[in-house]
Amino acid sequence: MNLSVNIAGVEWKNPVTVASGTFGSGAEYAEFVDLNGLGAVTTKGVANVPWPGNPTPRVAEVYGGMMNAIGLQNPGIELFCQRDIPFLRKYDTKIVVNVCGKSVEDYCEVVERLADEPIDMMEINISCPNVKEGGIAFGQNPKAAEEITKAVKKYAKQPIIMKLSPNVTDIAEMAKAVEAGGADAVSLINTLTGMKIDIHRRTFAVANKTGGVSGPIVKPIAVRMVYQVAQAVNIPIIGMGGIASAEDALEFILAGATAVSVGTANFFNPGVTEEIVNGIEAYMNRYHIEDIRELIGAVHD
Repeated sequence: MNLSVNIAGVEWKNPVTVASGTFGSGAEYAEFVDLNGLGAVTTKGVANVPWPGNPTPRVAEVYGGMMNAIGLQNPGIELFCQRDIPFLRKYDTKIVVNVCGKSVEDYCEVVERLADEPIDMMEINISCPNVKEGGIAFGQNPKAAEEITKAVKKYAKQPIIMKLSPNVTDIAEMAKAVEAGGADAVSLINTLTGMKIDIHRRTFAVANKTGGVSGPIVKPIAVRMVYQVAQAVNIPIIGMGGIASAEDALEFILAGATAVSVGTANFFNPGVTEEIVNGIEAYMNRYHIEDIRELIGAVHD
């Protein structure tokens, strides 16, 4: 039985990775889950300089999931290269580094720094606020999304995955824009913008006022968006949003995702990724499916 998938020329042993920001850079989870069992580890976002993140409180529980406004706190690219890449290299898994920035130059600086590092792919988080455009995310404007894709591709030696924001009118238009810019793959969805109010304190539950909503509550929206994007582009899709079981993961694969990324579920079930890999295998056994590629995009018009 074949569980391996190929994303932009990179062979993953199975279609399961973790969502950026929910798994640190692997070390935090290594005692709970065997990283060798994952198709890839996707790191927390890394920027050209250390980012302190947003003021606290930064996380709130919401019905069916959680809301976070961490603000992409990270130690910066130099410490990341010294500490996190050597740690991940000890495991038999692909390394996907998530990159964030506040300007095109920021992104390009990180991508150029990573070009000669022993990593397999980069995932570009275009849900970051573009400081030069008054804070609107790069991923909310098709032209900006295409331009930043073109810019990072000039410096990248590894395949580039563009991570799409769902906070747009037409996700397929955004996917087509990054494909036109030269993206090797797309990942979606990032979190949906939400708000929670503490009625007892009569104030916002997170200091940033708004936060990114994730968890089971977003899954139907994410599946719909993955399906729409699968109809619109010819590059591989990594699907994410509320995946907590093999059944959830299989919905995304049937909708057109080549691989899946597990996020919020890691917080309440640290062993969930292994359960999902085993569950996909059990499903394939049950339905006598020899190759996972038979399932990718099997549900379509």
